Amino acid sequence: MALVLLSLLLLLLLPLSLLFLLYLIVRPKPVKIPIKNRHVFITGGSSGIGLALAHRAAQEGARVSILARSLQKLEEAKQSIHLATGIEVATFSADVRDFDAVKKAVDEAGPIDVLVVNQGVFVAQELENQELDEIKFMIDVNLIGSFNMIKAALPQMKKRPNSGPASIALMSSQAGQVGIYGYTAYSASKFALRGLAEALQQEVIGDDIHVTLIFPPDTETPGLEEENKRKPQLTSIIAGSSGVMKAEEVAKKTLNGIKSGSFIVPCNFEGLLLSLATSGLSPQRSVLMAFVEVVTAGLLRLAGLCFQWNWYGSIQSWHAQNKRT
Repeated sequence: MALVLLSLLLLLLLPLSLLFLLYLIVRPKPVKIPIKNRHVFITGGSSGIGLALAHRAAQEGARVSILARSLQKLEEAKQSIHLATGIEVATFSADVRDFDAVKKAVDEAGPIDVLVVNQGVFVAQELENQELDEIKFMIDVNLIGSFNMIKAALPQMKKRPNSGPASIALMSSQAGQVGIYGYTAYSASKFALRGLAEALQQEVIGDDIHVTLIFPPDTETPGLEEENKRKPQLTSIIAGSSGVMKAEEVAKKTLNGIKSGSFIVPCNFEGLLLSLATSGLSPQRSVLMAFVEVVTAGLLRLAGLCFQWNWYGSIQSWHAQNKRT
């Protein structure tokens, strides 16, 4: 009986000891990012996730600025937000690939408390068949545009008049966590955001600026239907397992993640599993989530291998079928 009790005590002490160790070493420490009465600046804010974020931030009392290329879409977005919330948002027309245009917009908008780098373009196609101009366009918008936006906003963010914590949020994708057939160029542009975010967090933590990286699945946006027309069949088979979310759902997850200062924000259950499986050396503020990452690491690696087995099986079957026809 004593041996059983001792075994139970050890089983209890092991997770408690791990939790205590994680409490001591988890960095950065937890933080809350206020939204009300703060300046929230959103790129790609005229449609899709960006527009849904602008609506939600305005509803929560933020001063909202949105940036996009199309003046017409910006005006339509401004009207829709005003009708829904009674709040007037500021609009700025600029191409994120043009640093000077972005810098001018940021200077006009004034110091930013929460920067959401949300712009993105996506065309799924095998690398062999995709034009280099199209590949460059995705990388320029998704990655270089993010550098431009952050570099333009950072000096003022560091000098912001209020002393509360600030945030830089980057909209990646589940294709920025795992490579998928047909996403070669897109995944490259989104994977790169993770390296940007991890290094940037170390650079700006001393200025009380906190980085958030969001990983949504396919989202119901104006461009999704057009994108699906060009998707290779294998891409649809493999990527379809994660489902499609509404822009409003992604916006809610995003804003909650920003407010809690989370470094990684998954948007659905599959995204949570991906985030746990790919946590690696990323910062983690939550002791509980760090505990889950440590405990489930081996099991999730096994699950990941099962996914790869399924995906490569689908690819092999697809090629075999096409050879017969």
